Amino acid sequence: MTVRPIRPDDVPAVVGLVRELAEYEKAPQEARMTEEQLSAALFGEAPALFGHVAEVRGDVVGMALWFLNFSTWRGTHGIYLEDLYVQPQHRGSGLGRELLRTLADLCVHRGYRRLEWWVLDWNTPSIEFYRAVGAVPMDEWTVFRLTDEALSTFAADRR
Repeated sequence: MTVRPIRPDDVPAVVGLVRELAEYEKAPQEARMTEEQLSAALFGEAPALFGHVAEVRGDVVGMALWFLNFSTWRGTHGIYLEDLYVQPQHRGSGLGRELLRTLADLCVHRGYRRLEWWVLDWNTPSIEFYRAVGAVPMDEWTVFRLTDEALSTFAADRR
């Protein structure tokens, strides 16, 4: 069992894990990322996405994809965890915990003050896991999002 930074040859496996995560989250049609897109985001000229994988006997079975955010209140960067996923047959082995702990360790060593992520309200196993490691829900916040046509329409609105 190993957790390590993503390498270029991990990209196909990670895209597969993202698709598995989308299935688990009941939104397979939303997972449109290609291997080329992930590779460019992770390993292009100015990478803004980072990641780690969990391996068991040489097979990639879990991943964490993340990027930097910034807290104006704390005055420091933090990590926003976009996706954390471990294949069902490897859950309970400590891999998810180790992926998350690795990111917490990065935060501490780099002087970042936050590690944040979202979780679906119905995902009770994940919520229980996150609470067990000391994470607290931000229940007073509501997530807003602009995508697709609404994003384009608003961007063009010059009122």
